Amino acid sequence: MATISPRYDDQKVRIGWQARIRKQGYPSQVKTFRTKAEAEAWAKVTESEMVRGVFVQRTESERTTVKEILDRYIVEVLPEKKSQQSVRSAAGIVIKHIGSHSLASLSPSILAKYRDQRLSTGISTQTVRHELSLLSRVLNLAIKEWGISLPMGNPVLQIKMPSPSKARDRRLVGNEEERLLKECRESRNPWLLPVVRFAIETAMRVGEILETKDTTDPKTGIRSILTPGLFWNQVDMKKHTAFLPKTKNGEARTVPLSSTAMEVLIGLPRSLNGKVFDTTYEAIHLAFARACKRAGIKGLHLHDLRHEATSRLFEKRKLNIMEVKSITGHKTLQMLTRYTHLRAEDLVKLLG
Repeated sequence: MATISPRYDDQKVRIGWQARIRKQGYPSQVKTFRTKAEAEAWAKVTESEMVRGVFVQRTESERTTVKEILDRYIVEVLPEKKSQQSVRSAAGIVIKHIGSHSLASLSPSILAKYRDQRLSTGISTQTVRHELSLLSRVLNLAIKEWGISLPMGNPVLQIKMPSPSKARDRRLVGNEEERLLKECRESRNPWLLPVVRFAIETAMRVGEILETKDTTDPKTGIRSILTPGLFWNQVDMKKHTAFLPKTKNGEARTVPLSSTAMEVLIGLPRSLNGKVFDTTYEAIHLAFARACKRAGIKGLHLHDLRHEATSRLFEKRKLNIMEVKSITGHKTLQMLTRYTHLRAEDLVKLLG
Protein backbone atom coordinates (compact mmCIF):
# COMPACT_ATOMS: atom_id res chain seq x y z
CA MET A 1 0.00 0.00 0.00
CA ALA A 2 1.32 3.45 -0.88
CA THR A 3 2.02 6.07 1.75
CA ILE A 4 1.15 9.65 0.82
CA SER A 5 2.62 12.38 3.02
CA PRO A 6 3.09 16.17 2.77
CA ARG A 7 6.51 17.69 2.12
CA TYR A 8 7.59 20.93 3.83
CA ASP A 9 10.43 23.38 3.30
CA ASP A 10 12.64 24.73 6.08
CA GLN A 11 10.00 27.40 6.81
CA LYS A 12 7.39 24.71 7.47
CA VAL A 13 5.55 25.65 4.28
CA ARG A 14 4.08 22.71 2.40
CA ILE A 15 5.73 22.39 -1.00
CA GLY A 16 4.19 19.16 -2.26
CA TRP A 17 3.17 15.59 -1.57
CA GLN A 18 5.42 12.57 -1.47
CA ALA A 19 4.26 9.11 -2.53
CA ARG A 20 6.21 6.10 -1.26
CA ILE A 21 5.57 2.51 -2.34
CA ARG A 22 7.08 -0.54 -0.68
CA LYS A 23 6.23 -3.91 -2.20
CA GLN A 24 8.02 -7.22 -1.80
CA GLY A 25 10.14 -8.09 -4.79
CA TYR A 26 10.46 -4.50 -5.99
CA PRO A 27 12.79 -1.63 -5.04
CA SER A 28 11.20 1.11 -2.96
CA GLN A 29 9.63 3.80 -5.12
CA VAL A 30 9.51 7.43 -3.97
CA LYS A 31 8.32 10.44 -5.90
CA THR A 32 7.17 13.96 -4.99
CA PHE A 33 4.26 15.78 -6.66
CA ARG A 34 2.74 19.23 -6.51
CA THR A 35 -0.70 18.01 -5.44
CA LYS A 36 -1.97 15.12 -3.38
CA ALA A 37 -4.20 13.99 -6.25
CA GLU A 38 -1.19 13.63 -8.56
CA ALA A 39 0.68 11.61 -5.93
CA GLU A 40 -2.29 9.28 -5.42
CA ALA A 41 -2.77 8.81 -9.19
CA TRP A 42 0.92 7.92 -9.66
CA ALA A 43 0.84 5.50 -6.74
CA LYS A 44 -2.27 3.80 -8.06
CA VAL A 45 -0.77 3.25 -11.53
CA THR A 46 2.59 2.09 -10.16
CA GLU A 47 1.03 -0.39 -7.73
CA SER A 48 -1.18 -1.75 -10.51
CA GLU A 49 1.90 -2.33 -12.71
CA MET A 50 3.61 -4.18 -9.87
CA VAL A 51 0.59 -6.42 -9.32
CA ARG A 52 0.40 -7.21 -13.05
CA GLY A 53 4.16 -7.80 -13.28
CA VAL A 54 4.77 -5.09 -15.87
CA PHE A 55 6.44 -2.51 -13.63
CA VAL A 56 9.52 -0.79 -15.11
CA GLN A 57 11.99 1.17 -13.00
CA ARG A 58 11.70 4.74 -14.29
CA THR A 59 14.09 6.59 -12.01
CA GLU A 60 17.04 6.56 -14.40
CA SER A 61 14.97 7.37 -17.49
CA GLU A 62 13.22 10.22 -15.68
CA ARG A 63 16.45 11.95 -14.73
CA THR A 64 18.30 11.29 -18.01
CA THR A 65 17.69 13.54 -21.01
CA VAL A 66 17.97 12.83 -24.72
CA LYS A 67 20.94 15.21 -24.84
CA GLU A 68 22.76 13.29 -22.12
CA ILE A 69 22.54 9.90 -23.82
CA LEU A 70 23.55 11.34 -27.19
CA ASP A 71 26.52 13.11 -25.57
CA ARG A 72 27.49 9.83 -23.89
CA TYR A 73 27.25 7.99 -27.21
CA ILE A 74 29.50 10.56 -28.91
CA VAL A 75 32.13 10.24 -26.16
CA GLU A 76 32.06 6.48 -25.54
CA VAL A 77 30.94 4.84 -28.78
CA LEU A 78 31.44 7.18 -31.73
CA PRO A 79 35.28 7.16 -31.65
CA GLU A 80 35.15 3.48 -32.68
CA LYS A 81 33.01 4.23 -35.72
CA LYS A 82 34.22 5.16 -39.19
CA SER A 83 31.90 7.98 -40.19
CA GLN A 84 31.75 10.52 -37.35
CA GLN A 85 30.93 13.89 -38.87
CA SER A 86 27.47 12.89 -40.14
CA VAL A 87 26.62 11.32 -36.77
CA ARG A 88 27.72 14.41 -34.85
CA SER A 89 25.66 16.57 -37.17
CA ALA A 90 22.54 14.39 -36.78
CA ALA A 91 22.99 14.25 -33.01
CA GLY A 92 23.24 18.05 -32.89
CA ILE A 93 19.94 18.43 -34.74
CA VAL A 94 18.13 15.96 -32.48
CA ILE A 95 19.53 17.66 -29.36
CA LYS A 96 18.46 21.08 -30.64
CA HIS A 97 14.84 19.97 -31.09
CA ILE A 98 14.16 17.39 -28.35
CA GLY A 99 17.36 17.25 -26.30
CA SER A 100 15.70 18.61 -23.13
CA HIS A 101 13.11 15.80 -22.96
CA SER A 102 13.69 13.10 -20.37
CA LEU A 103 13.81 9.58 -21.75
CA ALA A 104 10.74 8.66 -19.71
CA SER A 105 8.72 11.43 -21.37
CA LEU A 106 9.92 10.67 -24.90
CA SER A 107 6.75 9.39 -26.53
CA PRO A 108 5.88 8.32 -30.08
CA SER A 109 3.74 11.46 -30.46
CA ILE A 110 6.72 13.70 -29.63
CA LEU A 111 8.88 11.90 -32.20
CA ALA A 112 6.12 11.98 -34.83
CA LYS A 113 5.86 15.75 -34.32
CA TYR A 114 9.66 16.04 -34.63
CA ARG A 115 9.57 14.03 -37.88
CA ASP A 116 6.80 16.14 -39.39
CA GLN A 117 8.40 19.44 -38.40
CA ARG A 118 11.71 18.43 -39.96
CA LEU A 119 10.08 17.29 -43.18
CA SER A 120 8.01 20.50 -43.39
CA THR A 121 11.24 22.52 -43.70
CA GLY A 122 12.12 20.75 -46.94
CA ILE A 123 14.77 18.49 -45.43
CA SER A 124 15.17 15.24 -47.39
CA THR A 125 13.46 12.13 -46.07
CA GLN A 126 16.82 10.37 -45.97
CA THR A 127 18.22 13.00 -43.61
CA VAL A 128 15.27 12.65 -41.22
CA ARG A 129 15.54 8.86 -41.39
CA HIS A 130 19.22 9.17 -40.51
CA GLU A 131 18.43 11.34 -37.46
CA LEU A 132 15.70 9.04 -36.18
CA SER A 133 17.78 5.92 -36.82
CA LEU A 134 20.64 7.39 -34.80
CA LEU A 135 18.30 8.11 -31.89
CA SER A 136 16.87 4.60 -32.13
CA ARG A 137 20.34 3.01 -32.01
CA VAL A 138 21.30 5.08 -28.98
CA LEU A 139 18.05 4.27 -27.16
CA ASN A 140 18.57 0.56 -27.81
CA LEU A 141 22.08 0.85 -26.42
CA ALA A 142 20.79 2.67 -23.34
CA ILE A 143 18.21 -0.06 -22.72
CA LYS A 144 20.46 -3.05 -23.37
CA GLU A 145 23.83 -1.93 -22.00
CA TRP A 146 23.44 1.22 -19.91
CA GLY A 147 20.70 -0.08 -17.63
CA ILE A 148 18.14 2.58 -18.53
CA SER A 149 14.62 1.18 -18.77
CA LEU A 150 12.06 3.05 -20.87
CA PRO A 151 8.38 2.78 -19.86
CA MET A 152 7.20 2.15 -23.42
CA GLY A 153 10.34 0.62 -24.85
CA ASN A 154 12.02 2.33 -27.79
CA PRO A 155 9.51 4.97 -29.00
CA VAL A 156 11.24 5.39 -32.38
CA LEU A 157 10.13 1.88 -33.30
CA GLN A 158 6.52 2.91 -32.72
CA ILE A 159 6.33 5.65 -35.34
CA LYS A 160 6.28 5.52 -39.12
CA MET A 161 9.64 6.36 -40.62
CA PRO A 162 9.74 8.67 -43.66
CA SER A 163 9.83 6.74 -46.92
CA PRO A 164 13.37 6.15 -48.25
CA SER A 165 14.48 8.62 -50.87
CA LYS A 166 14.54 7.35 -54.42
CA ALA A 167 17.81 5.58 -55.15
CA ARG A 168 20.06 7.32 -57.65
CA ASP A 169 19.83 5.69 -61.04
CA ARG A 170 22.39 7.80 -62.90
CA ARG A 171 24.48 5.75 -65.28
CA LEU A 172 26.73 6.48 -68.22
CA VAL A 173 24.59 6.83 -71.33
CA GLY A 174 25.33 7.18 -75.02
CA ASN A 175 28.98 8.10 -75.57
CA GLU A 176 29.41 9.63 -72.11
CA GLU A 177 32.00 7.04 -71.09
CA GLU A 178 34.12 7.81 -74.14
CA ARG A 179 33.87 11.57 -73.51
CA LEU A 180 34.56 11.16 -69.80
CA LEU A 181 37.65 9.01 -70.26
CA LYS A 182 38.97 11.43 -72.89
CA GLU A 183 38.76 14.35 -70.46
CA CYS A 184 40.18 12.25 -67.63
CA ARG A 185 43.13 11.40 -69.87
CA GLU A 186 43.74 15.10 -70.49
CA SER A 187 43.29 16.10 -66.83
CA ARG A 188 46.14 17.80 -64.99
CA ASN A 189 45.64 15.23 -62.23
CA PRO A 190 47.49 12.11 -63.51
CA TRP A 191 45.59 9.88 -61.05
CA LEU A 192 42.12 10.70 -62.36
CA LEU A 193 42.05 8.37 -65.36
CA PRO A 194 43.36 5.26 -63.54
CA VAL A 195 41.01 5.88 -60.58
CA VAL A 196 37.95 6.22 -62.83
CA ARG A 197 38.83 3.14 -64.92
CA PHE A 198 39.57 1.10 -61.78
CA ALA A 199 36.28 2.17 -60.16
CA ILE A 200 34.25 1.18 -63.22
CA GLU A 201 35.95 -2.22 -63.35
CA THR A 202 35.87 -3.18 -59.67
CA ALA A 203 32.66 -1.61 -58.24
CA MET A 204 34.72 -0.69 -55.18
CA ARG A 205 33.59 2.16 -52.93
CA VAL A 206 35.47 5.44 -53.23
CA GLY A 207 36.77 5.01 -49.68
CA GLU A 208 38.11 1.56 -50.56
CA ILE A 209 40.14 3.04 -53.41
CA LEU A 210 41.15 6.47 -52.10
CA GLU A 211 42.10 8.08 -48.82
CA THR A 212 39.16 10.03 -47.40
CA LYS A 213 39.13 12.34 -44.39
CA ASP A 214 36.48 13.17 -41.82
CA THR A 215 36.41 15.73 -39.02
CA THR A 216 38.91 18.49 -38.31
CA ASP A 217 40.40 18.68 -34.82
CA PRO A 218 39.59 22.22 -33.60
CA LYS A 219 42.81 22.35 -31.56
CA THR A 220 45.31 21.17 -34.17
CA GLY A 221 43.39 21.89 -37.36
CA ILE A 222 44.27 18.39 -38.60
CA ARG A 223 41.59 16.31 -40.32
CA SER A 224 41.37 12.69 -39.21
CA ILE A 225 41.62 9.97 -41.85
CA LEU A 226 38.32 8.19 -42.38
CA THR A 227 39.52 5.57 -44.86
CA PRO A 228 43.17 5.02 -45.85
CA GLY A 229 42.47 3.78 -49.38
CA LEU A 230 44.00 0.79 -51.17
CA PHE A 231 47.59 -0.28 -50.48
CA TRP A 232 49.89 -2.43 -52.62
CA ASN A 233 50.26 -5.00 -49.84
CA GLN A 234 46.52 -5.69 -50.21
CA VAL A 235 46.89 -6.51 -53.92
CA ASP A 236 47.88 -9.97 -55.13
CA MET A 237 49.14 -9.48 -58.68
CA LYS A 238 49.42 -13.23 -59.27
CA LYS A 239 45.92 -14.11 -58.11
CA HIS A 240 44.42 -10.91 -59.55
CA THR A 241 42.72 -9.94 -56.30
CA ALA A 242 42.54 -7.05 -53.86
CA PHE A 243 41.94 -7.85 -50.19
CA LEU A 244 39.97 -5.25 -48.23
CA PRO A 245 40.43 -5.94 -44.48
CA LYS A 246 38.03 -3.25 -43.30
CA THR A 247 35.04 -2.08 -45.30
CA LYS A 248 32.01 0.15 -44.74
CA ASN A 249 29.80 -2.75 -43.64
CA GLY A 250 32.42 -3.95 -41.16
CA GLU A 251 33.30 -7.13 -43.04
CA ALA A 252 36.49 -7.96 -44.93
CA ARG A 253 36.21 -9.07 -48.54
CA THR A 254 38.41 -10.00 -51.49
CA VAL A 255 37.67 -8.30 -54.80
CA PRO A 256 38.51 -10.16 -58.04
CA LEU A 257 40.28 -7.92 -60.55
CA SER A 258 39.43 -8.03 -64.24
CA SER A 259 42.07 -7.87 -66.96
CA THR A 260 41.29 -4.17 -67.40
CA ALA A 261 41.68 -3.52 -63.67
CA MET A 262 45.01 -5.37 -63.75
CA GLU A 263 46.08 -3.31 -66.74
CA VAL A 264 45.40 -0.16 -64.72
CA LEU A 265 47.47 -1.43 -61.79
CA ILE A 266 50.39 -2.52 -63.95
CA GLY A 267 50.60 0.96 -65.42
CA LEU A 268 50.81 2.72 -62.05
CA PRO A 269 54.00 3.98 -60.39
CA ARG A 270 54.90 2.58 -56.97
CA SER A 271 54.54 5.18 -54.22
CA LEU A 272 56.88 5.26 -51.24
CA ASN A 273 53.92 5.34 -48.83
CA GLY A 274 52.60 2.05 -50.20
CA LYS A 275 49.35 3.47 -51.57
CA VAL A 276 48.09 2.19 -54.90
CA PHE A 277 46.63 5.59 -55.76
CA ASP A 278 48.82 8.25 -54.17
CA THR A 279 46.13 10.91 -54.07
CA THR A 280 43.05 11.81 -52.03
CA TYR A 281 39.31 11.77 -52.52
CA GLU A 282 39.18 15.56 -52.40
CA ALA A 283 41.68 15.89 -55.25
CA ILE A 284 39.94 13.29 -57.42
CA HIS A 285 36.48 14.66 -56.65
CA LEU A 286 37.52 18.10 -57.87
CA ALA A 287 39.29 16.77 -60.96
CA PHE A 288 36.31 14.51 -61.77
CA ALA A 289 33.84 17.41 -61.56
CA ARG A 290 36.02 19.46 -63.91
CA ALA A 291 36.35 16.58 -66.37
CA CYS A 292 32.57 16.10 -66.44
CA LYS A 293 32.08 19.82 -67.07
CA ARG A 294 34.55 19.81 -69.98
CA ALA A 295 32.89 16.71 -71.39
CA GLY A 296 29.42 18.28 -71.16
CA ILE A 297 28.23 15.55 -68.77
CA LYS A 298 25.65 16.68 -66.22
CA GLY A 299 24.42 15.04 -63.01
CA LEU A 300 27.15 12.40 -62.78
CA HIS A 301 28.76 11.88 -59.38
CA LEU A 302 31.96 10.01 -58.61
CA HIS A 303 30.01 7.45 -56.55
CA ASP A 304 27.76 6.76 -59.58
CA LEU A 305 30.68 4.80 -61.05
CA ARG A 306 30.02 2.13 -58.41
CA HIS A 307 26.40 1.96 -59.57
CA GLU A 308 27.59 1.65 -63.16
CA ALA A 309 30.10 -1.06 -62.31
CA THR A 310 27.61 -3.05 -60.22
CA SER A 311 25.03 -3.03 -62.99
CA ARG A 312 27.63 -4.13 -65.55
CA LEU A 313 28.48 -7.18 -63.45
CA PHE A 314 24.95 -8.37 -64.18
CA GLU A 315 24.62 -7.14 -67.74
CA LYS A 316 28.01 -7.91 -69.26
CA ARG A 317 29.62 -10.42 -66.90
CA LYS A 318 26.31 -12.30 -66.48
CA LEU A 319 26.99 -12.98 -62.81
CA ASN A 320 24.20 -14.01 -60.47
CA ILE A 321 23.10 -11.86 -57.55
CA MET A 322 25.09 -13.74 -54.89
CA GLU A 323 28.27 -13.53 -56.98
CA VAL A 324 27.79 -9.80 -57.44
CA LYS A 325 27.07 -9.36 -53.72
CA SER A 326 30.38 -11.02 -52.81
CA ILE A 327 32.25 -8.65 -55.17
CA THR A 328 30.54 -5.39 -54.23
CA GLY A 329 30.26 -6.02 -50.50
CA HIS A 330 26.63 -4.95 -50.19
CA LYS A 331 25.48 -6.25 -46.81
CA THR A 332 21.93 -7.06 -47.88
CA LEU A 333 20.27 -7.96 -51.15
CA GLN A 334 17.93 -5.01 -50.59
CA MET A 335 20.88 -2.61 -50.62
CA LEU A 336 22.30 -4.31 -53.69
CA THR A 337 18.98 -3.78 -55.45
CA ARG A 338 19.01 -0.06 -54.56
CA TYR A 339 22.43 0.36 -56.15
CA THR A 340 21.80 -1.70 -59.26
CA HIS A 341 20.09 -0.25 -62.31
CA LEU A 342 19.82 -2.60 -65.26
CA ARG A 343 19.10 -1.33 -68.75
CA ALA A 344 16.24 -3.06 -70.57
CA GLU A 345 18.14 -3.19 -73.86
CA ASP A 346 20.99 -5.09 -72.22
CA LEU A 347 18.58 -7.54 -70.61
CA VAL A 348 17.06 -8.22 -74.03
CA LYS A 349 20.47 -9.44 -75.24
CA LEU A 350 20.61 -11.92 -72.36
CA LEU A 351 17.19 -13.29 -73.30
CA GLY A 352 18.42 -14.14 -76.80
